[in-house]
Amino acid sequence: MVRERLTRAVITGIVVPQGLIAHGRGEAFDYITGEKTSRAAARATSAAAALLLTADHPVLSVNGNTAVLVGRDIVKLASMLNAPIEVNLFHRTARREHLIARYLTRLGAEEVLGVGRAARTTIRGISSPRRRTDPKGIGTADVVLIPLEDGDRAQALERAGKKVIAVDLNPLSRTSQVAFVSIVDNVVRVIPALLRAIARMRRMRGKSLARLVSTFDNDRNLAESIEDAIHYLRGWVRD
Repeated sequence: MVRERLTRAVITGIVVPQGLIAHGRGEAFDYITGEKTSRAAARATSAAAALLLTADHPVLSVNGNTAVLVGRDIVKLASMLNAPIEVNLFHRTARREHLIARYLTRLGAEEVLGVGRAARTTIRGISSPRRRTDPKGIGTADVVLIPLEDGDRAQALERAGKKVIAVDLNPLSRTSQVAFVSIVDNVVRVIPALLRAIARMRRMRGKSLARLVSTFDNDRNLAESIEDAIHYLRGWVRD
């Protein structure tokens, strides 16, 4: 069903063919984790929820794949956090920007940033069209959720002083390695899990949320994600 949804989105122009390659690469990593959420991923999701709840100006960055796979839940997440959604694309055209913005609006988004001339600020250190940002969104964000992202922009956002929450099934990718919180899990499981975590944690005291963030060790969590995959594969081989 997921593949069919993405394939249809290529036909409509929301997703580019390269997006199918990226999705297939993610599926391969999902297989070696048993296509389920690990303890490390659940811990990272809780840390991400705490970080989003304590942020002054969180922003949800969305590309074509993210919009098609979890657009409805992204809209719900934006509403819960009172956070803007911003379109950010590697293969960027005015048509794709408007298609994605229109798609998210039909799902209930009140406003979608980063479309057309609105994306008039830039992130230093990126040569691709992903350097363009909206000053009302990522341009002034302190925390940015970047599902299905490339390493260049993740690194540039961190260098710009923004705390990055990445969703990446590959714990060895540069995106996972440089992010402040890396959730090694499938985005179709992560965003619903984030919604549940935020609903559960939103009444927690600020100090408790800040402690969750400050005690989270991304490097250690990534190492556990790798160990979880190895453990799963060893069990599969024995079977």
